[in-house]
Amino acid sequence: MEAPDGPWAWVVLAAVMVTQGLVLGFPSCIGVFYTDIQSSFQASNTETSWFPSIIMTVLHAGGPLCTIMVERFGCRVTVMAGGLLCGVGLATSSFSQNIIHLYLSAGLVGGLGFCFGFQATVTVLGYYFIRHRTLANSLAATGASIGMALWPLAAQSLLEPLGWRGSFLLFGAILLNCSVCGAIMRPVKVPKAAHEQEALDPKTSSETDQREDEMKHGKGLNRYIAFDLLLKHRRYQIFTIGVTWLVLAFVLPLFYLVPYATSRGMEEAKAALLLAIIGFINIFVRPVAGLVSQQRMFKGRLIYLFSVSVILNGLSNLVCATWVSFPALLAYCVLYSITMSFIGSLVFQLLMDTVGMNRFPGAFGLFTILQSITIMAGPPLAGLLVDITHQYGLVFYACCIAVTSSGLFMGLASFAINRKEAKVKGNMKNTKEATACEGL
Repeated sequence: MEAPDGPWAWVVLAAVMVTQGLVLGFPSCIGVFYTDIQSSFQASNTETSWFPSIIMTVLHAGGPLCTIMVERFGCRVTVMAGGLLCGVGLATSSFSQNIIHLYLSAGLVGGLGFCFGFQATVTVLGYYFIRHRTLANSLAATGASIGMALWPLAAQSLLEPLGWRGSFLLFGAILLNCSVCGAIMRPVKVPKAAHEQEALDPKTSSETDQREDEMKHGKGLNRYIAFDLLLKHRRYQIFTIGVTWLVLAFVLPLFYLVPYATSRGMEEAKAALLLAIIGFINIFVRPVAGLVSQQRMFKGRLIYLFSVSVILNGLSNLVCATWVSFPALLAYCVLYSITMSFIGSLVFQLLMDTVGMNRFPGAFGLFTILQSITIMAGPPLAGLLVDITHQYGLVFYACCIAVTSSGLFMGLASFAINRKEAKVKGNMKNTKEATACEGL
């Protein structure tokens, strides 16, 4: 078994970057195929929107199943199985006779493969890295950014000669490489180090050791789906609710930017280039975001950096909705991708810091299940809005409202919790000092 923070950890990190680039990059190119898929099946915007919605929903809702796979077989087997499902799902979808077949093949089977590939790689990084975990998460997110940059370009270049069907068949073969990356992820020893103590809420002296142990390690169903944390862990509640609301609209620009731009007369090649620009900027900004978040001034304050990034990301959608020209949309892509980089670099680190690695798989499983509900609702609601109003711009106004409000909620709620805890600690300190004085 490999040791954490050893030389092999960096090899695993490279494999994680490739895997996340493949499984998280593919959804970013769906917008390029959106119009062709819609025309191929004579589907409405609402029906077509269900395709990316199902992929993203299964990617997140499969969390508990992924947790069970990781617990029983390890991250290595789980990622390899994910690569196989991705390849089979995408290849099978190229033969779809109606949009329901597309939902089941690329949406359900492929989405489950994306889930295994993505969530198991996030977990394996938590085990392989301790001292450099934030940097490792940021670099892994850079892999996803590279995928976001290259997938749209590849999709655009393949769309004309192969069509969406031939492109999906080729993409299925490419996604099989996730299984190769999974084979690199050897089992790792999990040390019981002092700095790896779980970041659970402080317990009162009246609680039993057994209850504390259950909260730290989970018991029964809570080991796989951490309902106990959602009910009792205040910071986990705030973060989970905030991110669940965030993802309702966070990824919608990746699906609707190309249709929005082309509906306003922009060439499809230029519109696809905008998605690639978002990915390329993420490549360079995500490592910077990881380095910035490691600065001493943000120690214990990462939630505020995360919340500000979410708020600015939401407000950036106003640029896209208000001005429709290539320079304006380019400015929007720069703002959106910079804030997206900070969000992507911090989200898993914050979750690990909040619950600790012992509870991370179960907490992550419930975290992704709740996200899947809003992710599934987002694209169809946006598609319905477009069908009713025939205006793509309103989607970006809706994104602004949803994303900005989630950032405000997380920031203000975390500030209130910190103030309350600081007050309690101050009262305890005063009580101890008074008791010491009385003893004298």
